[in-house]
Amino acid sequence: MEPLTLVREGVDFNYWARDRQLKACAVLSADDFARPLGGSFPSLRETFAHMVAVEWLWVARWRGRTVKALIPASEFPTLAVVAERWSAVEREVREFVNELDEESLKRPLICTSTRGEQWTYPLWRLIVHFLNHQSYHRGQVTTLLRMLGVTPPRIDYLLGVDADFAR
Repeated sequence: MEPLTLVREGVDFNYWARDRQLKACAVLSADDFARPLGGSFPSLRETFAHMVAVEWLWVARWRGRTVKALIPASEFPTLAVVAERWSAVEREVREFVNELDEESLKRPLICTSTRGEQWTYPLWRLIVHFLNHQSYHRGQVTTLLRMLGVTPPRIDYLLGVDADFAR
């Protein structure tokens, strides 16, 4: 399989898994969605806010823009706002990925972190990093859902492959 196909499949899987988790959150009250439970981020709301903000940051970086700060979690007060903003970011990510070719994945990209650190990597590594980051936090979402008494959806990659990422 070509690297571009893997990147596109990774992006498809990312949103398939995200949608399953957002759907699972729909049964929660607003208080439970924002309830501090501990972890990397205090609540499901803040975990999802971070995930949306990071996707927004990465697509900006891939397009050559420097982002000095993430969107604050306070801009994501409800599940509906999280879903709406994330859909907009998804459109940007998909548009960017659809414009890529194999050669563009190899080009080095210089990024500046929100702490002012500079990195240079081929674009494909930055996309893999982004996908891994989202997977890491999806695991935390699974734990937080369990802590709130919600059975989390199964979001294993091969289940997504079998579901063709589209169902």
